[in-house]
Amino acid sequence: MSESVRVDVWLWAVRQLKTRTLATNTAKAGHVRVNGDPAKPAQKVKVGDEIRLRIEGQDRILEVTKLIVKRTSAPIAQGCYIDHTPPREKVFMPPLFKRERGAGRPTKKERREMDRLRGLDANWGRFED
Repeated sequence: MSESVRVDVWLWAVRQLKTRTLATNTAKAGHVRVNGDPAKPAQKVKVGDEIRLRIEGQDRILEVTKLIVKRTSAPIAQGCYIDHTPPREKVFMPPLFKRERGAGRPTKKERREMDRLRGLDANWGRFED
């Protein structure tokens, strides 16, 4: 096996991105960094490199421990990197309002109350003289 692999191929092979095309486009968009520098899709990675990948607004920090070119099963793919990503903060937002299931349509009063909680203007549909 070679001593280096393209970054887009490696990200796809270790199951970080679903398709090879998505991995290439992610690198082209600047969402992949190798050792702190922006990476093009064809940039080579080797064992010991740090890869930062932005997915869904969160940075994944991966350390390459093994190079693979073919997409394999998840347990084998997880053995090819060490994940240094800090845990994501859990944000709990309580529901603003809750209606009983089967309670029917909301009344006009309830609908206005829901609109007020959502921050919608109560007079949005009225004509002004």
